[in-house]
Amino acid sequence: MTMSPRLRRLGLIVHVTSSVGWVGAVAAFLALALIGMTSQDPRTVRGVYLVMEPAAWYALVPFACAALITGIVQSLGTPWGLFRHYWILFKLLINAVATTVLLIYMGTFKSMAETAADPEASLSSVRNFSPVLHSVLALVVLLLAMILAVYKPRGVTPYGLRKQHGRRESVSQPVAMPVPRP
Repeated sequence: MTMSPRLRRLGLIVHVTSSVGWVGAVAAFLALALIGMTSQDPRTVRGVYLVMEPAAWYALVPFACAALITGIVQSLGTPWGLFRHYWILFKLLINAVATTVLLIYMGTFKSMAETAADPEASLSSVRNFSPVLHSVLALVVLLLAMILAVYKPRGVTPYGLRKQHGRRESVSQPVAMPVPRP
């Protein structure tokens, strides 16, 4: 089912906004992670790791899920289709894997917050390089998805080829006109 042009533009706005929001939230998490790794103030370090879990639930997870869902809706509601072009499949794979990794990683955020909340924990045990690494990797894959969306490299899947051939055959075959009966 193809969406109307107005609905397609609205869907595109929501998809781009959620995707860019996800990239921005990841960049903010990278900044927080770097502050947590480099700050000499123990309260700042503990505060960074305490804020990561709730901020991830309120920013990262909603943007990730919205980008994934709106991307699927956009592809199903437009002539691009979900399985017709490799670049769309790669974007879907990137989004699905990144969202899954994020949801699994939420347990790590919780663990880091629990360690940071413990006043007996040393500052070296509170610091964790993992958010820096995950943020950098997330930025790389999300920017790759954006590059795919802008450049739309050629490459039609076998399913897309069948759909194209089916469309051409239906257009090129003459339409049988009904013969009036006497």
